[in-house]
Amino acid sequence: MKYFYHNKFTCSLISVLFTFITAGAIAQKEKPNVVIMLADNMGYGDLGVYGGGEIRGMPTPNVDQIAKEGFQLTQFFVEPGCTPSRAALMTGRYSTRSGLNSIIVAGTPSTLQDSELTMAEMFKSKGYATGMVGKWHLGQETQSLPTNQGFDEYHVGILETTDGTLYPETMRRSRLPEEFIQNAQPYIWESQEGTNELKKVRAYDLEYRRQIEKDIADASVKYIEKQAKSKTPFFLYVGWSHVHYPGLSHPDFVGKSSSGPYGDMVMELDYRTGQVMNAIKDAGIENNTIVIWLSDNGPVQAQGTNGDFMGSSAGPWRGEIGDALEGSLRVPGIIKWPNKIKPSVSNGMVSIHDFMPSLAAVIGADMPQDRAIDGVNQMGLFMGQNKSARESLITFIDGEVAAVRWKHWRIYPRQFTNSDGTPSQYGIGAYRVDGVGYPAIYNIKQDPREQWNQVGFVAWVIAPYLKTVSEYYKTLQQYPNPKPLSMTRFGNRN
Repeated sequence: MKYFYHNKFTCSLISVLFTFITAGAIAQKEKPNVVIMLADNMGYGDLGVYGGGEIRGMPTPNVDQIAKEGFQLTQFFVEPGCTPSRAALMTGRYSTRSGLNSIIVAGTPSTLQDSELTMAEMFKSKGYATGMVGKWHLGQETQSLPTNQGFDEYHVGILETTDGTLYPETMRRSRLPEEFIQNAQPYIWESQEGTNELKKVRAYDLEYRRQIEKDIADASVKYIEKQAKSKTPFFLYVGWSHVHYPGLSHPDFVGKSSSGPYGDMVMELDYRTGQVMNAIKDAGIENNTIVIWLSDNGPVQAQGTNGDFMGSSAGPWRGEIGDALEGSLRVPGIIKWPNKIKPSVSNGMVSIHDFMPSLAAVIGADMPQDRAIDGVNQMGLFMGQNKSARESLITFIDGEVAAVRWKHWRIYPRQFTNSDGTPSQYGIGAYRVDGVGYPAIYNIKQDPREQWNQVGFVAWVIAPYLKTVSEYYKTLQQYPNPKPLSMTRFGNRN
């Protein structure tokens, strides 16, 4: 039998240690949980609080409620596509700095490098449990997987894009070999406990396309319920698949809207969001959980073969996914933190790059000093203490400066073709024409559709535009970007 030697010293030591451990546990639990939900291809004009919703036949009461109880951003910006925005969110850097300025297509070398510090790794460094559910789209190499980029768990995993559900069908119509078709088939992935590796769960095909949003919501709810019982704070990243095409919703939502299949998807996404919000509330952690609800890029505007409108809306702005126009980049953005962030609507400029440094300030993490960071800490704005810490944002296409937003001016070194709402006309298929030495300049407040080039009247705007771009180029002297991937330009590029 072992005896524990009692004396004043050991009792005092035990008391001190117990106090220290208890205080540490309390301090750890006082750190807020963070849940980020990222919609796919939802434009500015889809949600009720942004001018869509009920008046477009697809009410969004759950997301609207987050906005009413939280901090709604009316000037929130992202990058032109899925991969660039997700890279910006995870790293706090312009996507071109990590070589992810183009939407990842299978077979290309684009992938998130191990050297990048992700938001998940930042949370882990401060003692957080980290989980992800849904769409990743930052690469399928081993180094790029969520479980190798700071996430403890990954469920209902979409490593690439939902476009892939269409590939087998279109390839069979082209009578390609079945072996070739099977190699292009996307899959759903799941993390394995005790390892960083992922396992295939099932094919991500058109049949499962209808089921996946429910499974993403169910896995998110399960994760919240589990972590709420723990003394460890958690970070959960939910990558929704809606409202990305193909426009297939769960059978329970087919015909729910009066806006066709797209509206059905919007309503399902809203309902699934409500499931996650209810899980947070039912677990008793609502007051200590930051919820951030965003879209990754602007709309895809398209028409189905039966005449149904199959895409989302940029609201008052012009543009869609893939270009550098306002409507491609200005999307819904909402932050809710009860008793910390007062419900309000703000037109302060915020970008997707800002969330990593803002959350770093909340949890007491340091941003890396060995690389360029483009995000800024916006907690002062969110807490109502000061104005936005941002007044400019650069947008890149093909690794080049494609647009600069400075205050309420949008400035283009080159001009985009005009939109007629047809994706093949612009958007991902956009092309730009060279200028004649002067940029195109639009006053977004006066001219949200970007129809009046004011360069001849406001040439003074060129000075801050050039300053913004030159400051970016100065950072490249110390922190050069990797050579950008171009699927149309080959050979060595500076």
